Amino acid sequence: MQAWIQILFSSVSLFFVLLVLIRLMGKRNISRMTPFRFVSYIIVAVIAALMSLNLIANLVFGFIALGVWVLFPIALDYLSLKSKWMHELINGKETVLIKHGKIMEENLLQTRLTGEELLRELRSKNAFNLADVEFAVMEDTGDINVFLKSDKEPVSPHALGIKVAPLAEPQTVILDGNILNEPLSSLGFNTEWIGIQLETLGVSLDNVFIGQVDSSGDLYLDLFDDTVQLPQPKVKEMVYANFEKVHADFMTFTLETKNAEAKQMYAQNAKKLEQLIKRLKPYLLR
Repeated sequence: MQAWIQILFSSVSLFFVLLVLIRLMGKRNISRMTPFRFVSYIIVAVIAALMSLNLIANLVFGFIALGVWVLFPIALDYLSLKSKWMHELINGKETVLIKHGKIMEENLLQTRLTGEELLRELRSKNAFNLADVEFAVMEDTGDINVFLKSDKEPVSPHALGIKVAPLAEPQTVILDGNILNEPLSSLGFNTEWIGIQLETLGVSLDNVFIGQVDSSGDLYLDLFDDTVQLPQPKVKEMVYANFEKVHADFMTFTLETKNAEAKQMYAQNAKKLEQLIKRLKPYLLR
């Protein structure tokens, strides 16, 4: 057998073997991988490459080495799930870098992190002022997580006591000029609805690169032709404005009418509408 045919055959075979082995080793984000896990993947890749190029003459030895570097990490992962001590032994443990606003110099030296590198990592977490940081910890993956002081935290609707409508994941219903029926039907819409929306906006389906529908039923479009300006959907804002107008009309009628019975009716309806507006405001305005 010619050498190139042998290399082609072994490479194709190892490709599918390695695909299965990597799936067995589990899903991992490369940027958040522990050093041990990263080394395991590298060694598995190197062994597979050597076997693919026939640089390991005996394939049995190659598969033994490959099996060790695949099965051992899986076994250690299982032990890590059962024992915290084993988890810390294999993956290490988190290291506190800043505590109560004070830098822990000894821990910084332990992680071999300079002051400039610490400040750079803080900036990557949008903490540009060291005085704003209450707590910072380096995880076993090398990531640094930052907790800001309470008075420096971004203001949220919860902190202000404002109710907001729950949001669901937007669904992509158009991609590269093609309608995706499955996400469209999951939202309770159909292709006729898409056609009406596009006709209202004066856009052809072929010109749509991506179309998404949010949890409120608003359609957002990105076109191939970037010179075309599309109006943003304002359906909820218009509904809220109409409620406000009707409420203002009720208040005006209350002040202008001379009939006591009509005045009371307008005032009661205005109060009911005001309560309804307060309940609907989180859903109509975000």
